[in-house]
Amino acid sequence: MGYTNLQQCVEDLEARGELIRIEKSLDPHLEIGAIQRRVFRAGGPALLFTNVKGSRFPMLGNLFGTMERARYIFRDTLPALKALFRAKADPGAALKKPWAFRSAPRVLYGALPKSVKDGPILAHQTRLSELPQLVSWPMDGGAFVTLPQVYSENPAAPGYKNSNLGMYRVQISGNDYEKDREVGLHYQIHRGLGIHHSEAMKKGQPLKVNIFVGGAPAMTLAAVMPLPEGLSELMFAGALAGKRMRMVRNGTGLPMLAEADFCICGTLYGSQQKPEGPFGDHIGYYSLTHDFPVLHVDNVYYREGAIWPFTTVGRPPQEDTVFGTFIHELTEELVPTVFPGVHEVHAVDASGVHPLLLAVGSERYVPYAEERQPQELLTNGMALLGNTQTSLAKYLFIGAREDDSTLSAHDLPSFFRHILERTDMRRDLHFVTKTTIDTLDYSGTGLNAGSKLVWAAAGPAKRRLDSALPGDLRLAEGFTAPRCFAPGIVVVQGPQHTGARGVQDPQLEALADVLGQQLEALDGLPLCVVVDDVDFAAKNWENFVWVSFSRSDPASDIYGAHAETQCKHWGTPGPVIIDARLKSFQAPPLDPDPDVEKRVDALAAPGAPLHGVY
Repeated sequence: MGYTNLQQCVEDLEARGELIRIEKSLDPHLEIGAIQRRVFRAGGPALLFTNVKGSRFPMLGNLFGTMERARYIFRDTLPALKALFRAKADPGAALKKPWAFRSAPRVLYGALPKSVKDGPILAHQTRLSELPQLVSWPMDGGAFVTLPQVYSENPAAPGYKNSNLGMYRVQISGNDYEKDREVGLHYQIHRGLGIHHSEAMKKGQPLKVNIFVGGAPAMTLAAVMPLPEGLSELMFAGALAGKRMRMVRNGTGLPMLAEADFCICGTLYGSQQKPEGPFGDHIGYYSLTHDFPVLHVDNVYYREGAIWPFTTVGRPPQEDTVFGTFIHELTEELVPTVFPGVHEVHAVDASGVHPLLLAVGSERYVPYAEERQPQELLTNGMALLGNTQTSLAKYLFIGAREDDSTLSAHDLPSFFRHILERTDMRRDLHFVTKTTIDTLDYSGTGLNAGSKLVWAAAGPAKRRLDSALPGDLRLAEGFTAPRCFAPGIVVVQGPQHTGARGVQDPQLEALADVLGQQLEALDGLPLCVVVDDVDFAAKNWENFVWVSFSRSDPASDIYGAHAETQCKHWGTPGPVIIDARLKSFQAPPLDPDPDVEKRVDALAAPGAPLHGVY
């Protein structure tokens, strides 16, 4: 039942024709990452690179490259896990259909980690410089571990129960790191490792950290699972694998995953930091160089026949998109139990995940009101911004199921139409200013700093959306090429941004003034988005949401005609204008190396090792 280690998974997938071996000598500096991204886009197989330049270890990419493969890898336990989540969402389900839960005890037993004194991970030792030096994008600051499982325990309450297993960024070369002795450990805000680090600093103690790479595929998925604080990812991994995770406790410090392919053992000392990055990240831009904790490496272990799994991240969709989709599929029935009154959430992958969250909630507070307006939806919205991974959302759009029983947060065109038809823009935009935002988002007022917006809509439609521009539409000087992207949404090309961070742009204010002179004609076009390239932004919904929400900060970049503030609440009669130009202070978007792309093209030519794969 399930895989004990990565080797079993590789053998199984190869036998099924879901994995191919690539024996040609290839470079982990840009080349292998570019190949993995290309094969992912083609919906291709897992890739085992057996001849990696600069390292004796083979690299495994695109393991979770399709939903079908992810479901197959966890086929033995998925039904039981879904049944357990269903039972939590509906406790009466087990009484109604007890046979559906017959495998639950075995899955729950697997959730208990098992301490052992020895394991395959202790077979050999190596150095960081001998590991595959994966560099995914041209401006990356060094080599990174892209599928790490970073394990720590709470110094105030050691043990598996209060442990944390997270997928944090790990830089193993470059910058000012001492070769083979130091690792950059970039963990974002809202992360469990930060809590453990804080406890250690409070006690005046160093914090031991182990970084596992490989092992049972369930460990990789568990490391990205957004579990509530206090719920062990290690235990979830055992349940998902259907096997107890064997952990080596032999007096060397923290326990090590016995079946891991590699384990980097190290120590964090107080607040010591070093520059980490840049790194091409999942929002689609580089995260730039900043000081982050530095891990002092004590040992690097590896098992016999070790395989180095990796992925590359960038503008979605990428392989980590599959992680998000898989987790949503597994846990969607739990949403109402975590957020009462919320029926559905969708962290929009195409936007970069955290910039845009769509939700469907209930609006039942005052059912007898003459005019229904967002009230319970605002309670729902604040809950979403205050708990779990949804707290990283920057823009939250939320609509009421009572207004449309078919409303789905996963149908972007219908959802935005529903919201724009019902929004009172004087009342329904609720800003949270001077707050924390995702570490990787550079649209705000500083690192980890910016604003959030809850855009809630309830009640009957207030306007009929237009699908064409007024024939006499006027724009301010410097703004051109207006286009109706979707009902109610106008995209406009603006001049290049040259302003300062956190300062309203006079050119956008001038645009708001001009549009404010055409209110009646623009009532059916309540949203205007200003971009650098109209053709690109209006090409499809994926481009539109990426540009609109990854390049703007709500408090800094939203404008409105005749905008006014009443009792600290901002509103406008419309339209709402979002400045989604790439700002002068933002990180650059990810662009591949043209020469590397040509080499990757050649690998798919007739007779080449990847012919027919992409």
